[in-house]
Amino acid sequence: MGIATINPATGELLKTFEPHNDQQIAAKLDLAQQAFEHYRTTSFQHRSGWMQKAAETLEQQKADFAKIMTLEMGKTYKSAIAEVEKCAWVCRYYAEHAAQFLGDVYVETDASKSFIKYQPLGAILAIMPWNFPFWQVFRFAAPALMAGNVGLLKHASNVPQCALAIEEIIQGAGFPKGVFQTLLIGADKIADLITDERIKAATLTGSEPAGASLAAAAGKQIKKTVLELGGSDPFIVLESADLEAAVATATTARMLNNGQSCIAAKRFIVHEAIADQFEKLLLEKYQALKIGDPMQPDTDIGPLATPSILHDLDQQVQTCIQSGAKILIGGEALADRPGNFYPPTIVTELSPDSAIAKEEFFGPVALLFRIPNLDEAIKLANATPFGLGASAWTTNSQEQQRLIDEIEAGAVFINGMVKSDPRISFGGIKRSGYGRELGIHGIHEFVNIKTVWVK
Repeated sequence: MGIATINPATGELLKTFEPHNDQQIAAKLDLAQQAFEHYRTTSFQHRSGWMQKAAETLEQQKADFAKIMTLEMGKTYKSAIAEVEKCAWVCRYYAEHAAQFLGDVYVETDASKSFIKYQPLGAILAIMPWNFPFWQVFRFAAPALMAGNVGLLKHASNVPQCALAIEEIIQGAGFPKGVFQTLLIGADKIADLITDERIKAATLTGSEPAGASLAAAAGKQIKKTVLELGGSDPFIVLESADLEAAVATATTARMLNNGQSCIAAKRFIVHEAIADQFEKLLLEKYQALKIGDPMQPDTDIGPLATPSILHDLDQQVQTCIQSGAKILIGGEALADRPGNFYPPTIVTELSPDSAIAKEEFFGPVALLFRIPNLDEAIKLANATPFGLGASAWTTNSQEQQRLIDEIEAGAVFINGMVKSDPRISFGGIKRSGYGRELGIHGIHEFVNIKTVWVK
């Protein structure tokens, strides 16, 4: 279908878009380069004012932007509203803190004066996914633009209206023309863009294969990349945990965005002493979830974004069953309605050594494992190629320390749900990617960290 809006709740084709041709792409690259030459000299005060204006626009028009998200990729309208509000937050955060984060850092050496200076790189290519179609873009754009870079967005092909709306928000906020542009292109154009000397670096949030492809292409050009890829986050519940709080959070953490989140809790690793009770309470929570029209305020679970995601998830669950697993609830696509609906599903008695247990499930499917002790919990948590986030529940301080020290992940949350926050860095290790977004570390990814020595 190419670049199009297809309502995942109904399968209806709403709008199609003509991809940009080579001449249009070249013109946008020229404009980005020209814009950077001037924009890099603008003050933090000016950039901050424009970024604050973008935040105001997001807040004032959040209902319109949320509706676009829900229509294009199926997230519930109430969660889309929250996403727009979070985008305004990240804009304000960097508007207020960029000057401090990028100020000269003086160091005592044998020079009369020596310091570290942070300077922008130029045009940054952002390849972004459909699952958080506003948040993923703004968490890149806010720090990158405040640092003095310019952005070129290649968004997922099923959220073109989101991509164009974001461009309008940033342009309308007063940023100079060409500082942020959307490219309506397919993935086949990315390799050529990376070879273009006007593109200085790239960031990608998406799948492992997409990340590997970008990293390989950028590596040949010796260009910096930041990758945030898949996750199979563990959610560990030990004997001393507040069980009711853990179960409530487990439900929220797995069903976030209809289950389509890299940092969703996906593997529930529960101490055998409390596993029966946890399983019973989790099943009750899942049974109470309402599936339906994502625009309705009482809907908990909307459709998956595309038919192919629905098909792949269903195949994974069937593979679990063939591997000897038991399904407590759900387990097959909802064929009695249009759209890409898959019910909340709990998989138990799956061998942790099976290949399927190490995959990422991108939908409302929870894998439940029982373990006898903390050693086995940590071992199982780390027994995956991914290392994005981890949530662990215990009131024992010694157990907490071991979990913090020994879990292989970019983030460990104790007695809380893994989430991104503008104030703290976000990113993964292993096959979940490299580099960091958000916090002070995020704004330092796409700058020249220049050493200055004067005598």
